[in-house]
Amino acid sequence: MVERQRRRRGPAVAAAAAGLMACATGCSGSGAAAEDPRGTEDAVAVLRQAPATLVRAGTSKARTSMEMATGGTRVTIRGEGVYDYEDQVGRLRVLLPQDPSGADEHRPITELLAPGALYMKNRGAGVPADKWVRVATATLSDGNLVTGGATDPFAAAELLRGTRQAAYVGTASVGGTPVRHYRGTADLAAAARGASQGQRAALRAAAKGFATATVPFDAYLDDQGRIRKVRHRFSFVNDRRQGTVAVASTTLLYGFGTPVDVRLPDSGDIFAGRIAE
Repeated sequence: MVERQRRRRGPAVAAAAAGLMACATGCSGSGAAAEDPRGTEDAVAVLRQAPATLVRAGTSKARTSMEMATGGTRVTIRGEGVYDYEDQVGRLRVLLPQDPSGADEHRPITELLAPGALYMKNRGAGVPADKWVRVATATLSDGNLVTGGATDPFAAAELLRGTRQAAYVGTASVGGTPVRHYRGTADLAAAARGASQGQRAALRAAAKGFATATVPFDAYLDDQGRIRKVRHRFSFVNDRRQGTVAVASTTLLYGFGTPVDVRLPDSGDIFAGRIAE
């Protein structure tokens, strides 16, 4: 059980296709490579330090979106919640898209994120309403970068530890906050090697399970080096259909210093039966 109340320093993969897949607004870049106004700063080094900067920031609010095009249909799942970067725990309320027929309105899924584990309530048919589903993220072929319908905010940041190449694009604004826009690629295996202990096993699984080991990204950092927005583009092999599927995952961070209280379920509250797909 993790129980922390913070008032800190300042400001699937087939399952995803079945329905477990807000994007940040107000962002604009120059559209071309530009010189970083800080001159001597190295983009790769700055991005690799971004996860440690979040740990120092303590906590934040988060919004997520995950977009996947499959079978001619574009599916978008959105989430919103809070995250504690020191303890690596968070809570998201994930909203599934409306059924194409308009007949069903899916209940929001509550997700609790913890080192090595994903807990979900209202996961789907066959799970009692008062029970949680627990998934070991290291057993997922995508390391829970896609399966839960929302990328763990700290996992999204830790991917930047694997930055291989990056360029400064220009200044922009995210939610009214001035930011610096970087574009580059990250290597999943390198990110796993450099990740914190809580994220390492899941990222190792992703490095083996994705169709490509390289992940393109756009990252937006504020003047303190904190991630305000990061967008990754993943590619994975769909077991149920031939070929690869492209997924775009966006994480928006704001409200740094927000109090976070995350309580993980007791063992008796975790569902042990079969989950309907």
